[in-house]
Amino acid sequence: MIIPNFKGEVESDGATRAKYSRDASLFKVMPQAVVFPRNASDVTALVAFANANAHLGISLTARAAGTDMSGGPLTESVVVDFTRHMNAIREVRYGMAVAEPGVYYRDFEKAIAAQDFLLPSYTASKALCAVGGMVANNSGGEKTLRYGKTADYVRRLNVVLSDGKEYILQPLNSMQLRAKLRQADFEGGIYRDMYQLITDNTAILAAAKPRVSKNSAGYALWDVYDGKIFDLTRLFSGSQGTLGIITEIEFRTIRPKKYSRLLIIFLNDTKRLGDIVHGILAFKPESFESYDNNTLWLGMRYMLFRFGLRFLPEMWMAVRNGGLPKLVLLAEFTGDSEEETLARARQAMRDIRRFGCTMRITNTVRDAEKYWAIRRESFNLLRTKIRGRQTAPFVDDIIVLPEYLPTFLPELNALFTPYMADMTYTIAGHAGDGNFHIIPLMDLSSARVRQIIPVLMDAVYALVMRYKGSITAEHNDGIIRTPYLEQMYGKEICALFAKAKHIFDPKNIFNPNKKVGGTKEYAFTHIRTE
Repeated sequence: MIIPNFKGEVESDGATRAKYSRDASLFKVMPQAVVFPRNASDVTALVAFANANAHLGISLTARAAGTDMSGGPLTESVVVDFTRHMNAIREVRYGMAVAEPGVYYRDFEKAIAAQDFLLPSYTASKALCAVGGMVANNSGGEKTLRYGKTADYVRRLNVVLSDGKEYILQPLNSMQLRAKLRQADFEGGIYRDMYQLITDNTAILAAAKPRVSKNSAGYALWDVYDGKIFDLTRLFSGSQGTLGIITEIEFRTIRPKKYSRLLIIFLNDTKRLGDIVHGILAFKPESFESYDNNTLWLGMRYMLFRFGLRFLPEMWMAVRNGGLPKLVLLAEFTGDSEEETLARARQAMRDIRRFGCTMRITNTVRDAEKYWAIRRESFNLLRTKIRGRQTAPFVDDIIVLPEYLPTFLPELNALFTPYMADMTYTIAGHAGDGNFHIIPLMDLSSARVRQIIPVLMDAVYALVMRYKGSITAEHNDGIIRTPYLEQMYGKEICALFAKAKHIFDPKNIFNPNKKVGGTKEYAFTHIRTE
């Protein structure tokens, strides 16, 4: 594959293509080639090449660290990998940082932490993911309860659009917007078309916006314009590279609180979960996470060498109570003083003692470390340590309002019960948001077992929609959930998604069949079998 004016590498050997045929999802899709751009000029060359060869089915799918669980960076055409070359942290100063999309979050975190700042939308996979993927998926994590998702921290995006030129997207006030609308060029046309789409459909977009605290399903058309500020970064954040290719990101960063205490709550059943969550939220925790007994056992089993005797309290609890707790809740309280932080954790503990929970408050960062390690590393442990069955994230990111959890979770578990001979599963997630990640372990080499996936997806998503939730809070649509968007939003809203896609990408050269055009048939015939 010869790409004019492209200075990076083009690789199409079998080993490279096989490596990029996978992400953290349950899919395998073999690309035609993988390219490694060196700079924004290379990206414009790639877009020019895709435009010239769109009639041959050439398209570009941006990829960062490949930790996506939806199949978002998988394609049969050209993968554009940013981690090899476009991985520079360009600037760090008070309250902001500028980075290229291929920067690993772990490196970004160290750079901004050196100046005592934090990007609080980091994910559980923060040791593995890259910032371009965080923006593309509009990622969230343990601190989203207090601080919001990645879109809330994007101040500017440099993007290459379908005309092959690089543009700057940032929030525009009324005067700036009017100037864009008057431009007689490609960029002006984008703004005019998007302005008309949004203002002509304000009421139905507002009605379609899910009423949960987090949502990554579809395009966030409802967040672009509030009547005062017009902000296309809100649309690009979470668009999975389907509207253009991001070449640089300016983030807003925050000062983290200096002190932290973790209130650990062990539940033997979930009957009072909604009441407990409501009670804890009243004390404004910074994070409120959870994981089930299967996840706890996995962590204890494979992290014993790392934490050693620090797991003795949990082992003793299992002996004393006849088994591990059904659910572990982690409520993190932070503050600017040790006294303030500990007092709020103790107040929350006293308030929910009426529910008969077993609880403790950690004394040090080291004391809390094992609990955070289990929460953050559970999925990677499942992927790498369990033999004979593979992780199958197909209902991995559902969310409902927290008050529905006492009835929702038992109904959810009941849907899995008929299939337990062929799978086990773990539940972890963000209890404070009502957002849970369910990861089944299945033998994907069995055609019979693979047939369970669409049946269970239909049932679980129908349940989520009955509780007026979202099928993806932060993991996004990709291959796995795009076919379900019409079921969630209806034909009218999905037609607006398709119109937005066409405005930006009339030749369908940017990550096709994600967000718009994906089918169940394609998804279920590309499930990996090993």
